[in-house]
Amino acid sequence: MSDLLATLVFKNGSIYTVDKNRTWAQALAIAGDKIIYVGNNEGVKSFIGSETVVVDLKGKMVLPGFVEAHAHPSHAMDLLGNISLYSLESLEEYQKAITDFIDKHPHREFYRGSGWGDTLFPNLGPSKEILDELVPEKPISFVSYDGHSIWANSITLERAKITKDTPDPAGGRIERDPKTGEPTGTLRETAMKLVKGVIPDYSIEERKSALLGYQDMATQVGITLSHDAMLGSPEIAAYNELAEENKLRMRFRGSITMEPDQDFNTQVQFMIDEKAKNSHPFFKTLAAKIFVDGVVEGGTAFLLEPYTHKPEFFGEPVWNAENLNTICPILDKEGIQIHLHVIGDAAARISLDALEITRDQNGKRDSRHMATHLHLVAPDDIQRFKELEVIGLPQPFWFKVDEYYSELALPYLGQERADRQYPMQSFIDKGVIMASSSDFPVTIPFDPLIAIQTGITRMSINNNFKEVLWPEECSGLEDMIASFTYNGAYANFLENEIGSIEVGKQADIIVLDQNLFEIPANEIANTKVLLTIIGGKEIYKAS
Repeated sequence: MSDLLATLVFKNGSIYTVDKNRTWAQALAIAGDKIIYVGNNEGVKSFIGSETVVVDLKGKMVLPGFVEAHAHPSHAMDLLGNISLYSLESLEEYQKAITDFIDKHPHREFYRGSGWGDTLFPNLGPSKEILDELVPEKPISFVSYDGHSIWANSITLERAKITKDTPDPAGGRIERDPKTGEPTGTLRETAMKLVKGVIPDYSIEERKSALLGYQDMATQVGITLSHDAMLGSPEIAAYNELAEENKLRMRFRGSITMEPDQDFNTQVQFMIDEKAKNSHPFFKTLAAKIFVDGVVEGGTAFLLEPYTHKPEFFGEPVWNAENLNTICPILDKEGIQIHLHVIGDAAARISLDALEITRDQNGKRDSRHMATHLHLVAPDDIQRFKELEVIGLPQPFWFKVDEYYSELALPYLGQERADRQYPMQSFIDKGVIMASSSDFPVTIPFDPLIAIQTGITRMSINNNFKEVLWPEECSGLEDMIASFTYNGAYANFLENEIGSIEVGKQADIIVLDQNLFEIPANEIANTKVLLTIIGGKEIYKAS
């Protein structure tokens, strides 16, 4: 018998460790929050004492806990207590959801929500008149599902003093009626800030409730670490209160949003101060988030070639090259990880240029700067990701032909670019570390098993669409699993603690009802998480 006895032992399992050799094991032992043994059934016996809980897996699969390398857990408020338009598929469904909510909450002074999609309102976005019919006398606004646009009614625009004469802010756009010049009711990117004072911010209790709701949803699908990619003071306060109350049961890391129109030195100092203060094991802020550009569906992604539906328009960066070239070296010199939102291929290029300037000025270090989304990337720039050691944070959920492809990508980008969206295997082949995620709540449901299947097949998991998006970019199961486990841990400087099942690491593991390596790729999304353990504690168990 070993001198160190286990509190929990799993045996007779198919344990895929995701260690550097991609080894398999039959059994593992946990003592407290750490893994103390990984190996065969015979070897684990010496760790079993009279009080050890022994679980017979009966062949079920065990993986390291999934890592969400880029999400927005603190933006779950509208799924819990406000008007949610996520997953609705028509204007009629939007109208019904809004009406039903108002009928149940008639005395509110304002209404808000999120989740609408540009597929229903191409080019100019949804109009204020739609909301005016439902809510003529109170402010109401909705953030789009991608978080890059706001839809508001007339009274909201009036109180914000937005008229036909209001100029577009730098990095943003007020959509306007092409005949009258009047605002349509849709505000893009930095123009969203124009209505910020009309509808009050969420309370700290609303934010805490949203985080707890996200935590429950995430652990049910095997997510044990999530990187919250857009934090400000209110979100940080909510996390810290939950940490102090011992209510965080999974790990969170975060990026603090930087603004191009605010003093750089002040923002960097805030980032330094918060990095020092936010030291709870389950919540730390190590990175600065920079929105280099917007999104294709809003016509705000920054492209090397013009939009197909607007032949003279390339989009505009939210952070231009000059500002990027200034802020990135400052952040890097202070040891702050840089987290770049990059959709368009031109945005990718100026981001790489800024990081190359940063390395030239500061020298090479283990910076682990990251670029997320990577909707379009020029082939020559993929090699630069490797040379500059930039980590890619893709969303494999999106690697498919669907309504977005047919109704937005094709008319906005044209056939050639629409068919080469979301490179993945090209990055892997070059040796770029790819850490996958959902970008929740942009993606709902956000089960990593759906993304693993989609990354392998590059097809919709539904039967509505049979086409494969860019077949050459299909990835293998081992790489997809690594992208949701070890690579995500690495992206958060946690590869020595989590991300693989190895002795000495934290016991963050999940149990699946079937072995992913023994089923067809197109059945992976049907797999269920049976058990989620974080730090040796059972956090979720399927009924």
